[in-house]
Amino acid sequence: MAAPAPAVASGSVGSPVLWVVSVGVLLALLAADFVVTRRPHEVSMREAVGWSVFYLGLPFLFAGWLWLVFGGAQALEFATGFVVEKSLSVDNLFVFVLLLAAFAVPVEVQQRVLLYGIIGALVLRGVFIAAGAALLQAGTWAFVVFGAILFLSAIKILHEAITGRGFEPDASHMRSVRLLRRLMPVTDDYRGTRLVVSEGGRRALTPLTVVVVAVFATDVVFAVDSIPAVYGITEDPYLVFATNAFALLGLRALYFVLHSVLAKLRHLNHGLALILAFIGVKLVLHWAHGIWPAVPEVPTPMSLLVIVLVLTTITLTSLRSRHQDQPQRTRR
Repeated sequence: MAAPAPAVASGSVGSPVLWVVSVGVLLALLAADFVVTRRPHEVSMREAVGWSVFYLGLPFLFAGWLWLVFGGAQALEFATGFVVEKSLSVDNLFVFVLLLAAFAVPVEVQQRVLLYGIIGALVLRGVFIAAGAALLQAGTWAFVVFGAILFLSAIKILHEAITGRGFEPDASHMRSVRLLRRLMPVTDDYRGTRLVVSEGGRRALTPLTVVVVAVFATDVVFAVDSIPAVYGITEDPYLVFATNAFALLGLRALYFVLHSVLAKLRHLNHGLALILAFIGVKLVLHWAHGIWPAVPEVPTPMSLLVIVLVLTTITLTSLRSRHQDQPQRTRR
């Protein structure tokens, strides 16, 4: 029982045992997802909602456990970080929608593509989490670097949202996809969940492999925004890992629940840009406070309040904007 005390005192929740247990649970959940997606089938709304409720319930249970074992501060940091990561993962999900449409992925294998995308995102974010922790140990200047990354990302996302020039679904122009097609032949049709097949005595990739590579390529972009954002909420690498894991795990099922809803959230990127810019300011203020104590910091409860207000506002404005468009369509 005495083991967690030093971790809390030093500001870190994750002990080696907790890391091992958490990674083990994560692998078990991913293995369960592979079993579910082993047989290609069209996902029903009942199945998607059931898995979504399960994966949305897990972080609440985890936050309660953090509160009981480590205290309210760690639980609040996790909850705030989870809200940020879940918001960014929804944007990630919107890109998945475009990619699956661009590659005409059959509905019965879409969830397997999503699962590969989630695994790729988890691996990439694990690398970025380790890199971020190393930067923070190197010096407080890392907060300025993270803040600058978030500012640039916010400007880019806001510009794309205002001009309407967002992600282009023509994934055939991606360098990774073009390189893959040059290295190996690609079949003309999907072969279930198989990534590689044998044709005419030689190996060939299926279109499923190509779309998975395209999804991995977009995962890199989202990891660059995601990790600095959650480090703006907590400096604990374990909590950063936990927020990312919980936010990504339920995306496979959430995709089928929100498939039609995502198109209605037309102001989603406006809100994400504001959240990233806000966290960028929070990071710079945190750095400045360490040098000049008179500079105020943004407390975690205020961060959570601002993020929830932004998400609520963009949801309401998106629905209102869509409602105002409906009479115009009716008149036409």
